[in-house]
Amino acid sequence: MSEQRKTPGRIRGTGTRRRKPTRRHRAKVATAWTVAGVVVLGGAGFGYAYVTLDGNLSSVDIDAQLGTDRPDDVDDGSQDILVLGSDSRSGDNGKYGADEGAARSDTAMVMHVDKGHKSASVVSIPRDTLIERPACASDTTDETVPAEQRAMFNTAYEVGGPACAVKTVESMSGIRMDHYIEVDFTGFEKLIDELGGVEITTKSAISDAKSHLDLEPGPHTLDGEQSLGLVRTRKSVGDGSDLGRIQLQQAFVKALMEQAKSVGVFSSPTKLLGLADAATKALTTDLGLGSVKKLTGFANGLKGLGADNVHMVTLPVEYDPADPNRVLPQEEAGRQVWAALKNDRPIPASATEKSAGDKGDAGKVVQ
Repeated sequence: MSEQRKTPGRIRGTGTRRRKPTRRHRAKVATAWTVAGVVVLGGAGFGYAYVTLDGNLSSVDIDAQLGTDRPDDVDDGSQDILVLGSDSRSGDNGKYGADEGAARSDTAMVMHVDKGHKSASVVSIPRDTLIERPACASDTTDETVPAEQRAMFNTAYEVGGPACAVKTVESMSGIRMDHYIEVDFTGFEKLIDELGGVEITTKSAISDAKSHLDLEPGPHTLDGEQSLGLVRTRKSVGDGSDLGRIQLQQAFVKALMEQAKSVGVFSSPTKLLGLADAATKALTTDLGLGSVKKLTGFANGLKGLGADNVHMVTLPVEYDPADPNRVLPQEEAGRQVWAALKNDRPIPASATEKSAGDKGDAGKVVQ
């Protein structure tokens, strides 16, 4: 298995663009693997397929790229994972939009698993959040991309790849990321199809031309393409913002968790192998998860988690007075969120109650 992923073309520090070489393309729906890994890779029975499945994985040595200038590595049994995806539109992902020659992280979630591995907190970071991006090594040249004030969060991945995304999250939170996971559009679709679809109930109609989704109120079993459409929907739910889309994604992930635990994959070796094959083909990880053996060990530690003990929030933000299409972190509330994760405690409800957005209305569309 290759220890380094193939490097895509990105917007460089000079602002010029470069076309992508052939690569494993990433997607915005990275949240799906966090759930799938719990069920798909959490059991035994496919050791004979390790070599094949190892060949599916891509990995990147984030520790070597970031060095020692990072938050302390707290060894208390808890884990912090950056789950990321990008909006690449190349190759098989081209049907979801035009390829603009660069990839950006369109979904980012920090998942904190408590030291007993009995509960988890997930913090979504809106892609349009204006932050202070640290200086990062370029992902395409030997140059260093300088730090930038009021940079959109998703530009960290664009200019410096996974390592810069991790460095930016660590700078924001003061928390060292133990692992990194990235998933792509096509892999997400195939994973849902292998699972047999996801059952949801919509309380109101969803019609979104951009995500190619048209659902009447009522129960549905969504296939992979429909599921992808749902997690990309924004204009037809809530206030039409990215904040509303995040809430819809969170509601879908909980439905996916329930579905994954109910299909009985461990009683069917064929089903298990098909899911494992789809999951590993969809992934890029840090080297700490860069083999099926390591990934299985990680997933085994999470398989006790269910939808009821995973608490999902969005980083508290407010609309930017200078640009209503951008948001700014709420500093005090954000400190409360990160402090809760750092101290292995639940996120207090007071930390997010004054955040911008539609106060959960988008998430209530799906149950």
